[in-house]
Amino acid sequence: MSERQPKDSPSREAILTFVNDLKFAVRSLARSKGLAFTVVLTLALGIGANAAIFSLVRGVLLRPLVNSDEDRLIYIQQSAPGISPGEVPFSVPEIHDLRAGVKTLTSFGEFSTVGFTMIGLGEPREVRAGVVDGSYFDVVGLHPVLGRLIGLQDDGPKAAGVVVLTYRFWSTTFKSDPSVMGKTVRLGSGFGDRSATVIGVLEPSIPYPADTELIANIVTSPHHLSATMQNGRVHRMTELFGRLAPGVTLDQARAELRAVYAPMLKDHPDAYSPQARFQIDAKLLREQITSGARTVLLVLLGASGLVFIIACSNVANLVLARTVRREGELAIRAALGAGAGALRRILLAESLILCVAGATLGVISARPLLAVLARYASRFSVRALDLTVDSSMLWVGAALAMIAAVLLAFVPRLPAADGSHGLGLSSGSVRITGSTNRRLRIFAVTQIAASFLLLAGASALVKTLLSLQSAQTGLDTRHVLAINVPAMSYGKTPQQVVDFYKESIRRIEALPGVNKTAFGLVVPWRDAGSFGPGFQFSGDGYVRGPGEEDPRAQFRTVSPGFFAALGVPIIAGRDFNQLDGLDNKDPVVIISRTLAQRMFPNRDPLNRHVYWTDPVMKFVPISTAPHRIIGIAADIDDEHVVPGPILTVYNSIEEGPMFGGRLFIHVGTNPYSLVTPVTRIIRDMSVEQPVERAATLEDVRAEVLTPDRLNTVVFGIFAGVALAIALVGVAGVLAFSVSARTREFGVRLAIGAQPRQLLASVIAEGAVMATAGIVAGAACGYVLVRLARSSFEGVQMPGGLPVVASVVVLLTAAVVASVLPAARAARVDVTEALRSE
Repeated sequence: MSERQPKDSPSREAILTFVNDLKFAVRSLARSKGLAFTVVLTLALGIGANAAIFSLVRGVLLRPLVNSDEDRLIYIQQSAPGISPGEVPFSVPEIHDLRAGVKTLTSFGEFSTVGFTMIGLGEPREVRAGVVDGSYFDVVGLHPVLGRLIGLQDDGPKAAGVVVLTYRFWSTTFKSDPSVMGKTVRLGSGFGDRSATVIGVLEPSIPYPADTELIANIVTSPHHLSATMQNGRVHRMTELFGRLAPGVTLDQARAELRAVYAPMLKDHPDAYSPQARFQIDAKLLREQITSGARTVLLVLLGASGLVFIIACSNVANLVLARTVRREGELAIRAALGAGAGALRRILLAESLILCVAGATLGVISARPLLAVLARYASRFSVRALDLTVDSSMLWVGAALAMIAAVLLAFVPRLPAADGSHGLGLSSGSVRITGSTNRRLRIFAVTQIAASFLLLAGASALVKTLLSLQSAQTGLDTRHVLAINVPAMSYGKTPQQVVDFYKESIRRIEALPGVNKTAFGLVVPWRDAGSFGPGFQFSGDGYVRGPGEEDPRAQFRTVSPGFFAALGVPIIAGRDFNQLDGLDNKDPVVIISRTLAQRMFPNRDPLNRHVYWTDPVMKFVPISTAPHRIIGIAADIDDEHVVPGPILTVYNSIEEGPMFGGRLFIHVGTNPYSLVTPVTRIIRDMSVEQPVERAATLEDVRAEVLTPDRLNTVVFGIFAGVALAIALVGVAGVLAFSVSARTREFGVRLAIGAQPRQLLASVIAEGAVMATAGIVAGAACGYVLVRLARSSFEGVQMPGGLPVVASVVVLLTAAVVASVLPAARAARVDVTEALRSE
């Protein structure tokens, strides 16, 4: 023991010394409560934001999936950038070719998204379902929490219908009731109805490629068993997953997929048009799931990092200013023999107390902030819905606190023992040396630069949101109520389904306040993408150019009065009537204005014909016979929130087909007051009919714009906080500068300078700092955008208006922040200033 004592004593002595330093730091900070409170609050803001956002990024982008062996689980992508910006699903023949030719994958799993009406578990409802093959769950590596999942025994046309409930649907809709197991439900679609038994509940997992309520086997979807689905190479509606064979890399699998895919393109030129540019790729499933949120979250992380930099710069200014005021104390300590290490240790002890307190408060505030951000991020990734708070926030907060503490401890310049470096022992006034003055201004300029980056980004988002919100849709969105009333074909002929809607429309129009009611296939914007990029078509006299393909148009089925219900004018010709569609020898359509201009330039389109030429029409119940044009309607861009020219062909409800069902009710009163009576009317006609998702078109559009609105609000808050901290920093620097230059100002006033000259000089000083910060921020922003473009698609420079607006706001705010210190300088008492030495 005695031999080890000398080795242990220095460490114990160092600990005791640092403990004493901490006690002294507490007493010292207690005499500067205002400064301590400001520093702790500022650091809490920066550390809390970073801890919450890092936890969000970790949970969404880095947290492992629950899927077994996720590193071998891949998502196979087919795309056709020439006709569609996103992925293109696979057809059954394409999947057969890949299964036969690809050896680097041990198995494939198929997933098709289908809309069902479900009857048998409480209220009739629309559900979004996944239709999967028997190997799907084995491939994606998921397990049940109740019952069993769909397996190979559930494949084939003679298998019994079975469904698995997703965990969120089971826990929220059925309150985790185990008695749903074994119950029989009826699943209806536009192609028929099937019965199925609930066999299990899926474990909590990421719902990809679609957020579904249940997952069913193939036999529950009559369309999947049809010859058109089995044989149609262009009939694409299935997502494809795969598992890498042991020892196989993703690059090897990707290369083999492309090698097998190339002969498919060559052997079936009619299914792969050169204009579409079909291609195949593969990604790890986790990478695919997080791709939609990656850019948003990394930008958010960058924004929080800028707030942390601003907070640390502001705190550094405060600490530096306080150190200058303590120069006498530090100089005395140095003169009495305290070395640079001892002085730094004192400063470090104070910094640690401030930063630990700030980090503690920041981590506490980060928990509710994380809950808010998770709801925000769930718009971009479903992973955020299952986010839980973990220890990452604690160690991120601790790490940031240590970084800040070390930074703050080494910011001030230390006095020398002989006082030869500008710190006098007898001086009672504050003197700022050149290096201290430069540091104060560098920190202030840094805050302005970081604030400019955030403010320019937020301004660009505000400009984008305003342009989206102000875009004219051409629809009477405020007075149109849209309600999902899906087609129910169980026990009904197609004509009986049509008659059901016609009778519903008749009864609803009898309600007080209803102006017009009509049927349509899709709710604008909410159902965007239901029919993909549209179908190829042609018309009388149309000749496509060399190398061109037939244009594509959207297909819509509507009832008479549809355009009047939505407030859309018919420009030429007429609307549908009750007789249209009944005469198979003369089928009729209405076309959009852009289609008329595109197909029949300088010609009258009325009574000419259009017809579908898309090869997929062989597999769907849409007539390819020439249809006579009876009307031209103004464009209804129900796909994009910012409307553009769109080609649309409207079929009569009498001819169909109806893959869904939406009622549009134009009213002169409060639209939502009609939800209850409309629901009662439809349920009186059929107790099994779902009536859901009633909303005005204005609210539907607002819901679609929610991600853009959330982006603007979140980054606007970051920019506002950053601006507030930065302006406090600028005002603090100028106030400290004024207090240190009291004698100078007194002398200048004594020799004839006017107070307004001093006022102008201090304000100009603030404007110069703001200008330097803006220039530095603009340069950094330019470099960051250039770097970001190499990693992320779609990154653009903010437009001129957001940049100019940000410059004006920052300069104005800097001038305002300079007014109080400037006014103080102009009010300096000459006698007191000259007596201060």
